[in-house]
Amino acid sequence: MKELLISELMPEKVNLLDSLCLLEQEIFNQQPRLTEQVNQLADTLISQLSNIEDPLEQAETILDVLFVQKLMADTPKSFYGVANHRLDYGLDFIDMAPTLKIIIMLHVIRTTGLDVDAVFIPDEMMVRITCDDTYAVIFDCVKGEPIDWQDLDQRLNQITLNDSQSPLQGVEDNKLISQYLTSLKNALIREQHFNQALICVDILLAMTPDDPYQRRDRGFLLQQMDCFKVAFDDYRYFVERCPKDPAAKMLQMQLDLFTETEVVLH
Repeated sequence: MKELLISELMPEKVNLLDSLCLLEQEIFNQQPRLTEQVNQLADTLISQLSNIEDPLEQAETILDVLFVQKLMADTPKSFYGVANHRLDYGLDFIDMAPTLKIIIMLHVIRTTGLDVDAVFIPDEMMVRITCDDTYAVIFDCVKGEPIDWQDLDQRLNQITLNDSQSPLQGVEDNKLISQYLTSLKNALIREQHFNQALICVDILLAMTPDDPYQRRDRGFLLQQMDCFKVAFDDYRYFVERCPKDPAAKMLQMQLDLFTETEVVLH
């Protein structure tokens, strides 16, 4: 894994568009060609806000530009394909996986100078534009709809102590990139592009070396490539770290079978 790539992805704040380009080059061996279109979108936002001073009106104008003028509102899907995670396809067809869309929106809104970040609202990631100490606009990046305070309160009441993400706490850029890579990896696995999925896993493990779920997925991908002896260690690591996970029992059976086979062969 190229150390330079990882060093570019790890800071809490990065240039998100540059990071996407680096990842597409690494995973698909191809640079996106429509980065200038993203820059033009950012310029449009800056121009539209130039004569607006009220922060709340600025936030409302951003939603109008992105989701009405630029037609970026969409209907949520159960699954998003590999193409939906790639910048060129997403911009050409205005059809993006949520993890890609939220990154693009954060990038272009940041160029306006507004205080914007991603926040976890059970059960999804949303974009928050903080207007002042009193007001913030939080919206779903897929449908382009702001969440009302009643819905927000109901969702926050669903939170348990076991939730891994804190609600309303800004999500660091490196965490967003990890979520994008995880979503892309899952799409690559569904479409059986195992070599490229393995690149995603290797990047994720370089960012979070002790993640048992990424180790499990790497084991699965290595098994598809007939490298079960190498996958064995990843599966065993996952089973030891997550014994109560539903997948652990099945993987333990595979490990036991492999061990028995090794004994017979010797």
